[in-house]
Amino acid sequence: MSVAFRRESDEEHLEPKFEIPIPPGPNLVTPRGKAILAQKAEAVRTAIEEAATDAERDRLKRDLRYWDTRLTTAEIAPSPAEGEAGIGSRVTFMMGGKKRSIAIVGHDEADPASGLIAFSAPLARALIGGAVGETAPFNGVADALEILDIEVAEGSLAP
Repeated sequence: MSVAFRRESDEEHLEPKFEIPIPPGPNLVTPRGKAILAQKAEAVRTAIEEAATDAERDRLKRDLRYWDTRLTTAEIAPSPAEGEAGIGSRVTFMMGGKKRSIAIVGHDEADPASGLIAFSAPLARALIGGAVGETAPFNGVADALEILDIEVAEGSLAP
Protein backbone atom coordinates (compact mmCIF):
# COMPACT_ATOMS: atom_id res chain seq x y z
CA MET A 1 0.00 0.00 0.00
CA SER A 2 1.23 3.48 -0.81
CA VAL A 3 2.18 5.78 2.07
CA ALA A 4 -0.22 8.32 0.60
CA PHE A 5 -3.12 6.25 1.90
CA ARG A 6 -1.68 5.54 5.31
CA ARG A 7 -3.63 6.94 8.25
CA GLU A 8 -1.41 9.11 10.39
CA SER A 9 -2.31 9.85 13.96
CA ASP A 10 -3.71 13.22 14.85
CA GLU A 11 -0.82 13.64 17.30
CA GLU A 12 1.62 14.01 14.39
CA HIS A 13 -0.05 17.26 13.36
CA LEU A 14 -0.20 18.98 16.74
CA GLU A 15 2.16 21.79 17.65
CA PRO A 16 4.79 20.77 20.19
CA LYS A 17 4.12 21.83 23.77
CA PHE A 18 6.93 23.88 25.27
CA GLU A 19 7.45 24.98 28.84
CA ILE A 20 6.67 28.60 29.71
CA PRO A 21 9.93 30.55 29.40
CA ILE A 22 11.46 31.75 32.65
CA PRO A 23 13.09 35.20 32.57
CA PRO A 24 16.88 35.01 32.88
CA GLY A 25 18.67 36.22 35.98
CA PRO A 26 17.63 36.29 39.60
CA ASN A 27 13.95 36.11 40.54
CA LEU A 28 13.87 39.20 42.75
CA VAL A 29 10.45 40.04 44.17
CA THR A 30 8.80 42.27 46.71
CA PRO A 31 6.95 40.62 49.62
CA ARG A 32 3.74 41.43 47.71
CA GLY A 33 5.21 39.67 44.67
CA LYS A 34 5.98 36.51 46.64
CA ALA A 35 2.40 36.46 47.92
CA ILE A 36 1.12 36.85 44.34
CA LEU A 37 3.25 33.87 43.23
CA ALA A 38 1.79 31.71 46.00
CA GLN A 39 -1.76 32.78 45.10
CA LYS A 40 -1.25 31.99 41.41
CA ALA A 41 0.22 28.55 42.16
CA GLU A 42 -2.70 27.74 44.48
CA ALA A 43 -5.24 28.95 41.90
CA VAL A 44 -3.71 26.65 39.27
CA ARG A 45 -3.74 23.69 41.69
CA THR A 46 -7.45 24.28 42.25
CA ALA A 47 -8.07 24.56 38.50
CA ILE A 48 -6.25 21.24 37.91
CA GLU A 49 -8.62 19.51 40.33
CA GLU A 50 -11.61 20.98 38.50
CA ALA A 51 -10.33 20.42 34.94
CA ALA A 52 -12.78 18.61 32.71
CA THR A 53 -10.37 17.21 30.09
CA ASP A 54 -6.90 15.69 30.02
CA ALA A 55 -5.75 18.38 27.57
CA GLU A 56 -6.86 21.14 29.92
CA ARG A 57 -5.24 19.35 32.88
CA ASP A 58 -1.95 18.99 30.95
CA ARG A 59 -1.94 22.69 30.10
CA LEU A 60 -2.61 23.60 33.72
CA LYS A 61 0.15 21.26 34.94
CA ARG A 62 2.58 23.11 32.66
CA ASP A 63 1.38 26.41 34.19
CA LEU A 64 1.83 24.96 37.68
CA ARG A 65 5.42 23.95 36.91
CA TYR A 66 6.09 27.60 35.94
CA TRP A 67 4.47 29.10 39.07
CA ASP A 68 6.06 26.53 41.40
CA THR A 69 9.49 27.25 39.91
CA ARG A 70 8.97 31.01 40.24
CA LEU A 71 7.81 30.62 43.85
CA THR A 72 10.71 28.32 44.76
CA THR A 73 13.33 30.61 43.22
CA ALA A 74 11.82 33.89 44.47
CA GLU A 75 14.18 36.04 46.53
CA ILE A 76 12.80 39.04 48.36
CA ALA A 77 14.86 41.98 47.09
CA PRO A 78 16.76 43.94 49.71
CA SER A 79 15.23 47.31 50.51
CA PRO A 80 17.01 50.14 48.70
CA ALA A 81 18.94 52.68 50.74
CA GLU A 82 16.92 55.62 52.10
CA GLY A 83 16.21 58.04 49.25
CA GLU A 84 17.47 55.68 46.54
CA ALA A 85 15.36 54.11 43.79
CA GLY A 86 15.28 50.33 43.77
CA ILE A 87 13.01 47.29 43.75
CA GLY A 88 10.02 48.18 45.90
CA SER A 89 10.26 51.92 45.20
CA ARG A 90 7.64 54.19 43.68
CA VAL A 91 9.54 56.75 41.60
CA THR A 92 8.05 59.99 40.30
CA PHE A 93 10.05 61.55 37.48
CA MET A 94 9.90 63.93 34.53
CA MET A 95 10.44 62.51 31.07
CA GLY A 96 9.87 64.51 27.91
CA GLY A 97 8.18 67.29 29.86
CA LYS A 98 5.64 64.89 31.41
CA LYS A 99 5.45 63.85 35.05
CA ARG A 100 5.15 60.08 35.52
CA SER A 101 5.16 57.68 38.43
CA ILE A 102 6.04 53.99 38.38
CA ALA A 103 6.72 51.26 40.94
CA ILE A 104 9.71 49.00 40.38
CA VAL A 105 8.77 45.37 41.08
CA GLY A 106 9.65 41.76 40.19
CA HIS A 107 8.88 40.16 36.81
CA ASP A 108 5.71 38.31 37.76
CA GLU A 109 4.04 41.24 39.52
CA ALA A 110 4.79 43.70 36.72
CA ASP A 111 1.78 45.34 35.07
CA PRO A 112 2.88 48.35 33.00
CA ALA A 113 -0.72 49.51 32.48
CA SER A 114 -1.00 49.87 36.27
CA GLY A 115 2.38 51.58 36.63
CA LEU A 116 4.22 48.46 37.87
CA ILE A 117 7.35 47.72 35.85
CA ALA A 118 9.87 44.90 36.20
CA PHE A 119 13.29 45.76 37.57
CA SER A 120 14.83 44.47 34.34
CA ALA A 121 12.88 46.89 32.12
CA PRO A 122 15.07 49.58 30.52
CA LEU A 123 13.21 52.40 32.31
CA ALA A 124 13.62 50.71 35.70
CA ARG A 125 17.31 50.03 35.05
CA ALA A 126 17.78 53.73 34.26
CA LEU A 127 16.10 54.77 37.52
CA ILE A 128 17.56 52.19 39.93
CA GLY A 129 20.24 53.71 42.10
CA GLY A 130 19.09 57.27 41.41
CA ALA A 131 18.16 59.85 44.04
CA VAL A 132 15.77 62.81 44.15
CA GLY A 133 17.12 65.69 42.06
CA GLU A 134 19.35 63.51 39.90
CA THR A 135 19.00 63.02 36.17
CA ALA A 136 19.53 59.77 34.33
CA PRO A 137 20.17 58.83 30.71
CA PHE A 138 17.44 56.95 28.88
CA ASN A 139 16.89 55.90 25.30
CA GLY A 140 20.09 57.56 24.11
CA VAL A 141 19.32 60.94 25.71
CA ALA A 142 21.81 62.03 28.41
CA ASP A 143 19.43 63.75 30.86
CA ALA A 144 16.13 62.21 29.75
CA LEU A 145 14.86 61.45 33.26
CA GLU A 146 14.73 63.79 36.25
CA ILE A 147 13.84 62.06 39.52
CA LEU A 148 11.33 64.13 41.51
CA ASP A 149 10.32 61.80 44.35
CA ILE A 150 11.08 58.32 45.70
CA GLU A 151 8.92 56.51 48.24
CA VAL A 152 8.25 52.95 49.30
CA ALA A 153 5.75 51.37 46.90
CA GLU A 154 2.52 50.22 48.51
CA GLY A 155 2.69 46.57 49.51
CA SER A 156 6.42 46.26 48.88
CA LEU A 157 7.43 46.00 52.53
CA ALA A 158 7.28 42.80 54.48
CA PRO A 159 4.08 42.53 56.57
